[in-house]
Amino acid sequence: MIETIKKNLFDKHERQLNKYRKLVEAINDKEPEMEKLSDEELKQKTEEFRSAIDNGSSIFDIQIDAFAVVREAARRVLGLRHFDVQLIGGLVMTEGNISEMATGEGKTLVATLPSYLRALEGKGVHVITVNEYLAERDFESMGPLYEFLGLTTGLNVPQISPKQKQDAYQADITYGIGNEFGFDFLRDNMAQQKQQQVQRPYHFAIVDEVDSVLIDEAKTPLIIAGKTMASAKLHKVCARLAKSFKNEVDYTFDRQTKGVSLSEDGITKVERAFGIDNLFDLEHQTLYHYTIQAVRAHVMFERDVDYIVHEGEIKLIDMFTGRMMEGRTLSDGLHQAIEAKEGLEITEENKTQASVTVQNYFRMYPILSGMTGTAKTEEKEFETVYGMGVIPIPRNKPMQRVDHPDLVFETTEQKYRKMVEEVQARHAKGQPILIGTTSILQSEKVAEYLDEEEIPYELLNAKSVEQEVRLISMAGQKNRITIATNMAGRGTDIMLGEDVAEVGGLHVLGTERHEARRIDNQLKGRSGRQGDPGSTQFIISIDDDMMHRYAEDEVERKKKSLKTDEEGQVMNKDIYKFIDTVQKISEGSNYNIREFTLKLDDVINDQREVVYELRNRILHEEDAVSNIAPMLDSYVEQLIEKHCPDTIAPDDWPLSDIENELNRIMPSVRIHMKDKNFEDIEDIKEFTQRAVDGYKEQLDELKKNPILQARLKQGAVAVMDQLWIRHLEMMNRLKEGVGIRQYQQEDPIRLYQNDGLDIFQHTYFEMKKGMLLHLSNLVQGLYNKQSAKKKKENQ
Repeated sequence: MIETIKKNLFDKHERQLNKYRKLVEAINDKEPEMEKLSDEELKQKTEEFRSAIDNGSSIFDIQIDAFAVVREAARRVLGLRHFDVQLIGGLVMTEGNISEMATGEGKTLVATLPSYLRALEGKGVHVITVNEYLAERDFESMGPLYEFLGLTTGLNVPQISPKQKQDAYQADITYGIGNEFGFDFLRDNMAQQKQQQVQRPYHFAIVDEVDSVLIDEAKTPLIIAGKTMASAKLHKVCARLAKSFKNEVDYTFDRQTKGVSLSEDGITKVERAFGIDNLFDLEHQTLYHYTIQAVRAHVMFERDVDYIVHEGEIKLIDMFTGRMMEGRTLSDGLHQAIEAKEGLEITEENKTQASVTVQNYFRMYPILSGMTGTAKTEEKEFETVYGMGVIPIPRNKPMQRVDHPDLVFETTEQKYRKMVEEVQARHAKGQPILIGTTSILQSEKVAEYLDEEEIPYELLNAKSVEQEVRLISMAGQKNRITIATNMAGRGTDIMLGEDVAEVGGLHVLGTERHEARRIDNQLKGRSGRQGDPGSTQFIISIDDDMMHRYAEDEVERKKKSLKTDEEGQVMNKDIYKFIDTVQKISEGSNYNIREFTLKLDDVINDQREVVYELRNRILHEEDAVSNIAPMLDSYVEQLIEKHCPDTIAPDDWPLSDIENELNRIMPSVRIHMKDKNFEDIEDIKEFTQRAVDGYKEQLDELKKNPILQARLKQGAVAVMDQLWIRHLEMMNRLKEGVGIRQYQQEDPIRLYQNDGLDIFQHTYFEMKKGMLLHLSNLVQGLYNKQSAKKKKENQ
């Protein structure tokens, strides 16, 4: 059965590749024709293609010619000619899929093909990388090619001015960092004037290292936060309390999902400490929030793994790259809870003003594509979440790398001893070694073992980020030993030094399985680029962090039946299957976390779309009155239904309350309801509709007043922003309770959707009310001025 599935997959893959190979043949057939063209004639092709698209041709009609043009232009301008396999990679991405290409296969050059072709549509292309260095490198190295072909390029990185950002986004091809594109989207939807917005509608994106950007970073939403004063005293008290808490007594901590919840004993301790009766009373919501954040800081965040203390500040660490995340802080008081835990000065809290998950941001692109060396293991997620297929691209040269089987030890001490032995043996013959670790803490542990034996090395972790690219690129030189986190310097090629091929090429040594096979494969891919010789081996132990986090009980049971040699190496044949299973559990757990985060954000995403669409309409259209006046109908209807439910008899309807509200909203139309006899709710709606229609007629006159329009626009946006920030805070508080509800045998997502909808309906009603009141104040002010003027004239 399994063999049949494998054969079908292989056949499908071959069919896909054969389709692309035929297109490559057609591109190759064009090569002699392109070579004969002068530079001017080659440049002129861009205008010919644009003209063809303007006249109804699709990009697929001109694809063969366009690829042939880019290949010839690259040969002349960059001195690089695309290999056939690089053309296949470009064809895959043009269709909105992922090219899985091994390290060293020239992905930067591959991206020029779909970028050029899609840019001809005139709607902009975004080429997204994992860090600023790679964005600048690719922008500078590929820019001359696009310039030669008559296209403009832009660079979008943090800390540039809004004008520079606008120019970057207006370019045909824009290079930049994924997070920065997402933050620009959020900032645009916080802009007070349309001139401050920088982006244009999305069209086509190529994501380099697509698994890192769309999978690894997808657990953490992008958040823009405003500063608000934190209660330093309460943070410190809660930190002391959390330190005294015991796991499984005062709280439960799920190592897989990293979920934290207080137990009955823990709740009682908090209530006693603060002298309150019920922690879950509405008035104690803030106390509960501070307490749970203190417990999270205590159990979820480990110093020198998740963060470091640098010059009296908490600096977060990117768990995948090991880099220090400059300028990034945790929101909703969690950062301050870690500061309190470490006894540092408490900084201002971040209050969410706008947020979006990585998934929901990138799903806004009509066509999304990507490239990486490792995507196949995550194919299902790419297909279901982003609608992208993964197509492995053949190598340009056959692989010579040797991947040795893992060596598994009983203890970490035995593992590290074997690692030192292996390093000494290979270093003695001058072979360069790259040692991959899963955290800063582990990289420093490896360094200690090498120090004991006085083995020279370069240590690369978050504390030496400036040297990252240089050190990684030098890792292939003779006698070199480099210790790095598994993902450090991603996107940087390791070239072999002189005579290194003769001693076996670069040897990659993994010291622990990562939580995803993909990252292990990424580490292995550092060796054996472009047909170079090389080798890899993982030396691990069943005491490693991944084993304990995802299979603690199973590991303890397994230890009872272990057979080991004198060095502590595990000899049981089934150990590899066991470790593979744990790694798959880890992948499944991380997938579930991302899926859960996305499901929660999907609820807010629907709300975000409604609010942002209205906000942009008000911001961009000159006539703000025409956007806000129609809200009167639904607002008045909701107001009546709220005050006159079926449960209240008509005689008891609070007509004076409705009358007061309506007179506030429509100051130029005086409504009298108290002396009226309404038989049913429809009577009231009919009566008020006449007043609404009359008020709207009066507003028609005000549309011609540019000062009123400008003030209305400004005020309406301010009302929406203020209420949206409050809404996000309420949704965050609601999210905190989702985990607790899971234990009540209820579907937490469905409850979150239902409660979230109720909160949003209330928020949206308040937004309409706020905007209509702002309009009413402007109308009242205008009439007061007109009355005063008439009075003066009559005197």
